[in-house]
Amino acid sequence: MTWLKPLVLAGRDLLPIVQGGMGVGISAHRLAGAVAGQNGVGTIASVDLRHHHPDLVERTERSRDRELIDAANREALDREVRAALALAQGRGLIAVNVMKAVRDHPGLVRQACESGAHAIVMGAGLPMDLPEMTADHPDVALVPILSEARGVSAVLKKWMKKGRMAAAVVIEHPGHAGGHLGAARIDDLHDERFDFGKVLAGCRQVFADLQLGRDAPKIILAGGVGSHEQVRHWLGEGADGIQVGTAFAVTEECDAHENFKRVLIDAEPEQLLEFTSVAGLPARAVGTPWLTRYLKQEETLQANTRNDPRRCSQRMDCLTQCGLRDGIARFGQFCIDLKLAAALRGEVSKGLFFRGASRLPFGNAVRSVRELMDYLLHGHVPA
Repeated sequence: MTWLKPLVLAGRDLLPIVQGGMGVGISAHRLAGAVAGQNGVGTIASVDLRHHHPDLVERTERSRDRELIDAANREALDREVRAALALAQGRGLIAVNVMKAVRDHPGLVRQACESGAHAIVMGAGLPMDLPEMTADHPDVALVPILSEARGVSAVLKKWMKKGRMAAAVVIEHPGHAGGHLGAARIDDLHDERFDFGKVLAGCRQVFADLQLGRDAPKIILAGGVGSHEQVRHWLGEGADGIQVGTAFAVTEECDAHENFKRVLIDAEPEQLLEFTSVAGLPARAVGTPWLTRYLKQEETLQANTRNDPRRCSQRMDCLTQCGLRDGIARFGQFCIDLKLAAALRGEVSKGLFFRGASRLPFGNAVRSVRELMDYLLHGHVPA
């Protein structure tokens, strides 16, 4: 199949399928290791991974010591990266997704590199200082998540002045992806400037203007690509890889509770809700009873915001800016860590269940990572 070419990252020839990073704890070592084991890119979401480790939860659940919690999460990340590498047995690539909006992002980046991750993927803000954070690890591939060519140009120009080039860029369409989205406002999510065709052409022009030649980053498209036909189409249009999130979240190897998978499977894409997260970013999630109630109360909650550190329910200050803690009225007014951790445990009445807008390839069935990748690349539907 001449259309199927390897995705080359960190000196490795990989299948052009990238598993998106999904937190809290949805994509940890089992999922990332399984994807890498199929010679794809498996991604661990770095945020608050202590929830997968009972001893770390016991150490921190009654603590209000921010540094103790940060240390536990870095230890959990170390365990998860090493476990994923062991599962992959030398195949594929293990990446760690670190959100720029998370306060301890420098510590998480450093830990991921020291633990042996092959790549750092960073979104939820422009990662202008990622080269400095990884200066001691020149062989680690750096991959920013952006949504349009203008952002790609800004990041690459900044990085070039620091002597570092992105190995790839993930171009995430905010109109289709799940979780936190790369647009300034909800009204911008479906703007035509995010169309993949336009962004692909824009990135090629940026690479040409910067005279990158063979050093140009690989382009990985994310959001809304969930079928073999779409994968083949966009690889044929010049993308080097395709990132998939929600479809991997409902595989057998996903690290979340079975209830989490069922919520995503049962959700109709047309009924997903778009709202502003506590980090000030647009987001897309399943309209669970909790989220529906929250959105009905949102205006009242925003009208009563106040700057009060005590509103941080766990005193962990996970975000650099938090609408609830910092009294930012235009941001969301809930504790995102508590809601995402509840989703990881499958608590349907309490959790926030992020989901992309694409239909799932196997309907209501839970399949393996191998079967999903076989379908995406070859169109094979298991009996």
